[in-house]
Amino acid sequence: MAGIITLLSDFGQSDGYVACLKGVILGICPDVRMVDISHMIKPQDIRSAGFILFSSYGCFPRGTIHLVVVDPGVGTDRLAIAVRTSSGVFIGPDNGIFSLVLQKEAVLEARSIENPDLQKRPVSKTFHGRDIFAPAAAHLLAGLPFGLLGPTCSPAISEWALPCSTPEGVEGEIIHVDRFGNSITNVSGDALRGRGSLERWRVQAGEVSGLPVMETYGQAPHGSAIALMGSSGFFEIAISGGNAASELGLNTGSRVIFGIP
Repeated sequence: MAGIITLLSDFGQSDGYVACLKGVILGICPDVRMVDISHMIKPQDIRSAGFILFSSYGCFPRGTIHLVVVDPGVGTDRLAIAVRTSSGVFIGPDNGIFSLVLQKEAVLEARSIENPDLQKRPVSKTFHGRDIFAPAAAHLLAGLPFGLLGPTCSPAISEWALPCSTPEGVEGEIIHVDRFGNSITNVSGDALRGRGSLERWRVQAGEVSGLPVMETYGQAPHGSAIALMGSSGFFEIAISGGNAASELGLNTGSRVIFGIP
């Protein structure tokens, strides 16, 4: 293992939830290095959390453990899972939050976290991050064999992570809005490859249609709405010098359609 646990959640910074995660981890593995990816995910926004994880995990050393707690189904029968890949381990709720990562990374092993000896007692129905996910991450970093977490399982892949190819083009949706208002879609370059040069494509985002596909923000006149390939490998809707989300009324889940007129 790399000795690193990353933390990603929708807990914000005004409460003690993040501190609880870190305190539990330190109590089991005091030499751990923890890195906060973000705790400012919009509450319950699984799409956004999945995208932030996807766009950042590859920057960390192999063997890093990624702990993700965006969990609107906490306390229900959804599984708590750990997924081992060649890049590292991903721990969190089985609610599709790892969908984008698992389209890129082959699953070497996946386990439902059920071993009661690894849980903080009593287990709260509303805080599995503290009582189940954080202890599992820390025990793995301390050397626990992966198989002792619990039985094998198959992680869920959510439909929101999969654009739909049609004879006319590709239909997808917004999965994240960054602080600049750029609205990232689930449509990657692979989805359009082999179907015509990019400059021929036009995009409908929300109620706005005919957006051109460009390579840089600077290619577009100031105030113009465009689509372009972002650093994550997914197309995003942007306004040169503006905020596409607010000006075009886009949110996570908003529909986008790529086509050639």
